[in-house]
Amino acid sequence: MSTKPAKYRAPALDKGLDILELLSRAHAPLTMTGVAAAIGYSKGEIFRMLQVLEERGYIARANDAGYVLTNRLFLLGMERPPVKSLVEAALPVMHRLARETLQPCHLAVASGDQMVVIARIEPPDDLGFVVRVGHRLPLSRSTSGAVLFAFQTDEVRADWLARMDAAGTLQRRKRFIADADAIRTQGYAMLPSGDVDAVTDLSAPILRRGSAAGALTIPYVERRPVKVSMKAALEHLRAAVDAISQELTA
Repeated sequence: MSTKPAKYRAPALDKGLDILELLSRAHAPLTMTGVAAAIGYSKGEIFRMLQVLEERGYIARANDAGYVLTNRLFLLGMERPPVKSLVEAALPVMHRLARETLQPCHLAVASGDQMVVIARIEPPDDLGFVVRVGHRLPLSRSTSGAVLFAFQTDEVRADWLARMDAAGTLQRRKRFIADADAIRTQGYAMLPSGDVDAVTDLSAPILRRGSAAGALTIPYVERRPVKVSMKAALEHLRAAVDAISQELTA
């Protein structure tokens, strides 16, 4: 985030962006009073802004609990050509990967100091850990985030580290960088899920011009009896990211 003073000011736009950024970080609905207090405006100053954002579909009321961010901004971002082409190239391969491994898979990209899931395929079998589209986690707290960070240039990594520092989402810098370097050397990640016991995240980068455009991840759940081993699932995953990477550069 730049520390330079803004050259031009647009107070109404500032208020709207402050509201959207606040709700994107909120873990629960916020009332008008809560929004006003958090961004330093009076309720009178933000009343019309909340009304317009709601009418345009960027925010919504969660019953009487307050306002939440909708997925409208996410959908707009998905229409950007680089993201759209990544999803278009990945989806057919992800369907095949799910059939080969009998496991779900999801595709994540970087967004600020976080990773966000932009596509998923549910398992063809009756059991699996599925991550919803739009799910976000700090880069430093997710296997997909570590993979995305690992396969970037030094300049991009420095920028992402600054973003994580500014957002307060990077507590163990040396450990995170060391883990990312190990992932880059290995070419993939195989780590216990930080959120769910008995799930192992298998993740590998989709490369575009040498850097990770996305991370394809299988939240692997071992079945009894084992139908597709973790080692075999990893081999299928690595073949999948190679196929998608080649499609992006074709």
